[in-house]
Amino acid sequence: MKGIPAIAGVAKINAKKQEFLLTALILGLIYILAFSTRLFSVIRFESVIHEFDPYFNFRSTKYLVSEGFYNFINWFDQMSWYPLGRIVGGTVYPGLMFTAASVYWFLHFFNITIDIRNVCVLLAPLFASNTAMVTYLFAKEIDDSKATGLVAAAMIAIVPGYISRSVAGSFDNEGIAIFALIFTFYTWVKAVKTGALFWSCLCALAYFYMVSAWGGYVFIINLIPMHVLALLFTGRYSNRLYVAYCSFYVMGTILAMQISFVGFQHVQSSEHMVAMGTFGLLQVYVFSLWLKSFIGEALFTSFLRAAIPIVAGTALALAFIGQATGYISPWTGRFYSLLDPTYAKKHIPIIASVSEHQPTTWSSFFFDLHILTFLFPAGIYFCFKKLTDANIFAVLYGITSVYFAGVMVRLMLVLAPISCVLAAVAASQSLRTYMKFVKPRPARISKKAVVEFPVQKEIGLVLVSGVTLMLIFYVFHCTWVTSEAYSSPSIVLAAKQPDGSRIIFDDFREAYWWLRMNTAPDARVMSWWDYGYQITAMANRTVLVDNNTWNNTHISQVGQAMASDEDFAYEIMSKMDVDYVLVIFGGLTGYSSDDINKFLWMVRIGGSTNPDIVETDYYNSRGEFRIDNGGSNTMLNCLMYKLCYYRFGQVYTERGQPSGYDRVRGAEIGNKDFELKYLDEAYTSEHWIVRIYKVNPPENRGG
Repeated sequence: MKGIPAIAGVAKINAKKQEFLLTALILGLIYILAFSTRLFSVIRFESVIHEFDPYFNFRSTKYLVSEGFYNFINWFDQMSWYPLGRIVGGTVYPGLMFTAASVYWFLHFFNITIDIRNVCVLLAPLFASNTAMVTYLFAKEIDDSKATGLVAAAMIAIVPGYISRSVAGSFDNEGIAIFALIFTFYTWVKAVKTGALFWSCLCALAYFYMVSAWGGYVFIINLIPMHVLALLFTGRYSNRLYVAYCSFYVMGTILAMQISFVGFQHVQSSEHMVAMGTFGLLQVYVFSLWLKSFIGEALFTSFLRAAIPIVAGTALALAFIGQATGYISPWTGRFYSLLDPTYAKKHIPIIASVSEHQPTTWSSFFFDLHILTFLFPAGIYFCFKKLTDANIFAVLYGITSVYFAGVMVRLMLVLAPISCVLAAVAASQSLRTYMKFVKPRPARISKKAVVEFPVQKEIGLVLVSGVTLMLIFYVFHCTWVTSEAYSSPSIVLAAKQPDGSRIIFDDFREAYWWLRMNTAPDARVMSWWDYGYQITAMANRTVLVDNNTWNNTHISQVGQAMASDEDFAYEIMSKMDVDYVLVIFGGLTGYSSDDINKFLWMVRIGGSTNPDIVETDYYNSRGEFRIDNGGSNTMLNCLMYKLCYYRFGQVYTERGQPSGYDRVRGAEIGNKDFELKYLDEAYTSEHWIVRIYKVNPPENRGG
């Protein structure tokens, strides 16, 4: 009999060990899944950097690795924004570059030789796996359940809304920023729960990493104060909250100011004033509690009546003086765009021209989140059902991220993690509830202890099966979207032929390599700003504008040149020392993201500084934007039109269609027989996607 307790204890310990091992095994599989599901592009194409911004990040990382930390911080890039140049160290969030360089140096320290390009290509999948792990911890804190954490980790490992920015080759800031975002939120929730200085300091360090990585840190520095205010106004204040926020804000602010690109913005810009105001309000609130304990209830009430108007008036006066003197900088155009989606189109067309800044459609929500769209509100319901400090934070995060994701499609990336967490709460709570009806009742539990109703087992089976089927469909949907939609690098295009085989269009790299090998090292290339980073990184040539878009006037000059006739455009190009002009054209292959489809944005941006460029001039009398015989005379004779359609009138693109038939616009071009006066065709890629023209030097004067 004495051995029975010992055997029971061993069984209990073994059960705990089994749970730990099973949890570790599941997390390990999720880690591998999150990494491997992002490798479609590498398997199908090759180890290549995607999109546009990642090429600047890749070029900067190579410079950091080869030249070192101090040279990178002081790097003046003469190959961008000719003739202005760019101070790179003070105009970037360096976290991504330093992370990739650190991984590279770490591997080489152990004599693991790997090219820096491969480190950059695989960094986003690696951090996606890390994000799944911190999501497990975050969700476990929200629902106080390991099962919920595991479901959330599995969901975020494959959710398309996050995969879109973290596939192999997507070497962009968001690749590491979402990890920093969730880790900051996890440590914040732990800090509020425990009141421990350790978690508060760790939260500040995580926030510092986020600031170094992505401008989306502004979301954190506004959401956390909102959480503090919500706890204050709902009567949930505690000393733990005071320690957590004060430690986080002071240390986080000091650390964030060490990033050159942020600097004193953290205490001077309007986007950060909510955090500062909350810090001040918390001090006033704690002081009032301390004062109340000394002077009594009645006297304290009288004091409040006199003090509140004085404190509020002083705060408003300081805010007004700060705005009037310029100490507090106004909100940025991107911030106004989040409050009013039409603001950018009316006032800052350069922001509105970016596709990822457009409002999100309902179909995009389902495409990127699938069943999370329906489980998300259910998760909010379960959080309200059992309100805790952590659940209130999850609700605030969910509601604010839904709004911002609806305003700007890029911010779907911020919504995806909390959607996974709240969906996991809903799924695990539902399964936990209805599995009780399916499982047989243990004999030791009496019937009176359990509420029973007719066909409860059948209802339980239906609901459990329904949730299971939804999760299975979610896996299939995520895998399909990842494979078909988010694993094709924009630098290498692919299409399916009628027989099902794939055809590869490698025109971009082909053209950039031609530029690199056949033009002078100091040649200056004019293109629309979308392609600036790729030209400097792959062709190693100087560009007038690039994706940094910091100088609207400079970009407007390029827009004016593209939108004007050849004579006026030549004057602009001569003033800006342009040697070559590069345009993207998809009329032959059906590539719709070409410069003709972007042309109206060039007109709007060019017209923002030159009133002679009027958008309506490029529409016909019926208000239509056309490239056929029905197009306006201004459109059919502008530089962009001529550079895209030069010699295209001699080409047959489809059977049964006339020569010069544009497959993207579905029309025969209206101006076929023209010659270029000031430019010569230098290079056209195999499928006509990239066309490069040499600008002729001015004629000699005299004679």
